[in-house]
Amino acid sequence: MEHNLPSLPYNYDALEPYIDARTMEIHHTKHHQAYINNLNGALRGHDALQEWEPERLIANLDQVPEAIRTTVRNHGGGHVNHSLFWPLLKKDVAPVGPAVAAIAKTFSSIDGFKKAFSEAAVKLFGSGWTWLALHDGELEIVTTANQDNPLSQGKQPILGIDVWEHAYYLLYQNRRPDYVEAFFNVINWERVNELYLAATR
Repeated sequence: MEHNLPSLPYNYDALEPYIDARTMEIHHTKHHQAYINNLNGALRGHDALQEWEPERLIANLDQVPEAIRTTVRNHGGGHVNHSLFWPLLKKDVAPVGPAVAAIAKTFSSIDGFKKAFSEAAVKLFGSGWTWLALHDGELEIVTTANQDNPLSQGKQPILGIDVWEHAYYLLYQNRRPDYVEAFFNVINWERVNELYLAATR
């Protein structure tokens, strides 16, 4: 099974003015595609692993041969992370629903969550991601370096922000805090609720 680039559920300019169309196009067609190409290349000759869903690969890296493990971790992680990320972006979605209620309970309020999540994303050194994940039924904020994913830690991500510079540099340059602030205008809370319910079943 060859892994393929998923289509976006919106046009590249759909997140303007918070995330610009050119960034979205490059991020999707160049960066995400490159992760997929490299993952497919690493898996050639490993017939059994080619049949695994990418999430299974990332959750079970210890079962991936050492010779290709780092490539699968980096590029398989990039594929998984971005495939999760794109549907989590949408403008004008109100923060309501079961996930939002659980977030407010865990972090005292939505504003409390925003503050904690934003601080984690801004302070993350170098390239990586900040996540909201479920672990043993509890919500927690997790940061991962590079293209690592909480799945590798036995945690289920339900929201994430890409803080690699390629995700924001054209519009925000070195102003990561501004990008993180803008991100809260394009969270698709409907999708967050779906992922939360799936993870708590």
